[in-house]
Amino acid sequence: MEKIDKKTHRYGLIGRNISYSFSRGYFTEKFTKLALDTHSYENFDIDTINLFPDILQQNKNIKGFNVTIPYKEQVIPFLTKIDTEAKAIGAVNTIKVVKDETIGYNTDAYGFYKSLAPHLEKHHKNALILGTGGASKAIAYTLGKLGISQTFVSRNPKKGQLNYSELNAEVMQENTVLINCTPLGTHPNITDKPDIPYHQITPKHLLFDLIYNPSKTAFLTEGELQGAKICNGSKMLKFQAEKAWEIWNS
Repeated sequence: MEKIDKKTHRYGLIGRNISYSFSRGYFTEKFTKLALDTHSYENFDIDTINLFPDILQQNKNIKGFNVTIPYKEQVIPFLTKIDTEAKAIGAVNTIKVVKDETIGYNTDAYGFYKSLAPHLEKHHKNALILGTGGASKAIAYTLGKLGISQTFVSRNPKKGQLNYSELNAEVMQENTVLINCTPLGTHPNITDKPDIPYHQITPKHLLFDLIYNPSKTAFLTEGELQGAKICNGSKMLKFQAEKAWEIWNS
């Protein structure tokens, strides 16, 4: 088998504890289907984002990266340019490498928009975003573009955010879109779920989980039991991956 370092078009994922990742399998399969024998995709599992410059230095034939937890915000100071939308969001999940330039983009917003929009109804006017990590910023940005007001929910809320203990009946009734941006429920910890009052969920609610493994998390299962519409993150991932591929090849 040809060694990865002999490939002329290399791509990879920057993150921590990413052996489970969707991206490597997705792009490896894509390259096989397209007969792109010169292309490869690999994981760069690093303990600190300070190692990112070393990856660039040691891998001169890298054309682009995806970025995942916990580095979507931390990677920004290491980049030479940032796309306008990524700057507005405050998070980067795609990097294009052109000679000595590293240009940051955000395709999470595009992927979320494409996967959420078909499920929206007229009464979906207010949303709760569970979690405040890098992915949540793209979610908030997209909801804003859709005209949906949003409130962040956090275990350690900042000004304007809610604590999970504040999610009473009134708050749950007003916010009919619930988006899980936390890692709670990801395989193998599939029984974990955000600490919200699930009994207050109704058939008017729409629950969206960025997690894709398992396909139906405990969060989504609880919502479905209450009659809510549910959607996982698998389509979002595919949409954002294809957008990244478009950027790398533009």
